Amino acid sequence: MNNYTMSSRAGIVGFRGYSGAELVRLLDAHPHFEPVLMEHRSDVSDRPQPQGARTAAKIACTAEAAKAEGLSVVLLATPPEVSMELTPSLLEAGIKVVDLSGAFRLGTAENYEKWYKEPHKAANLLDEAVYGLPEFYADAIRPARLIANPGCYPTAANLALQPLLAAGVIDRGAGIVCDAKSGVSGAGRKPSLKTSFCEVTENFSAYSILDHRHVPEVLMNSGLKEEEFSFVAHLLPVHRGILETIYFRTQAASAEALLEIYAGSYSNWSSVRLYAPGIVPDITAAAHTPYCDIGVRLDRKTGRAVVVSAIDNLLKGAASQAVQNLNLISGLDHFEGLA
Repeated sequence: MNNYTMSSRAGIVGFRGYSGAELVRLLDAHPHFEPVLMEHRSDVSDRPQPQGARTAAKIACTAEAAKAEGLSVVLLATPPEVSMELTPSLLEAGIKVVDLSGAFRLGTAENYEKWYKEPHKAANLLDEAVYGLPEFYADAIRPARLIANPGCYPTAANLALQPLLAAGVIDRGAGIVCDAKSGVSGAGRKPSLKTSFCEVTENFSAYSILDHRHVPEVLMNSGLKEEEFSFVAHLLPVHRGILETIYFRTQAASAEALLEIYAGSYSNWSSVRLYAPGIVPDITAAAHTPYCDIGVRLDRKTGRAVVVSAIDNLLKGAASQAVQNLNLISGLDHFEGLA
């Protein structure tokens, strides 16, 4: 357990949610950070704890309290509307923000309103928000004061697609299909009928067909046009994990050739693990880890390729990716405290 010696203090808002709880766990074991819980919902009780359990410090959820406690950064595991409310005052107090919601990911207020169906309430901050996919934007992340942590589905999709698109080996004219499946924790901890036990167990369902709010994150970071990319999300009757099966046409000579492109792109990134040609990951392999696992199969005769990308939606899709960003803005190696 971290004894907090020589550590910086990092606030966590939304610490009772699934991603927020993972943030607490990760920072509690991190060699350079002490988690401080920022209470923004006094009407919610904490989980039961055994006698003698040590808990992190808890303070009010205000910029004044954060500054008084000497926090260098605050991580927001909150809905977009809460992130938009809290971020301006935190930045004004000189505190950096890593936001796990979709509030600052889409670049413009118009994009946000199109996909989230609500007006943006802190549009003046959108220009400076840096999209926090470390494997592609580390240089922009390091000096930033506002990081928009990517969504879980786009993380798995962009890590699988962007290197191949940059190399020009995908036939974009033939279209790309992303068949994405997620565990129920991706919907958050707030109760709802569609994520209740009786609705989910022994079931498998598609939702937000072709208009999922994570689609623009893939388009903006891959350079794809909306008509080139078809995305369908599915709800799996499991707790955690995302598996995306991505179909496209290619003139690449072999699966080995595609894997060589990935190997070149991720040679310095221990957060991405590649499988041998023809072997693909599953959810169990990626669950409870901070990795994105990628495998490739290719039918050379027809040019059909399938890439399978798997992550833990609560970790590489949320909390461990936020810690990667926290490390980068703090001058540390991106994987510090995660391996």
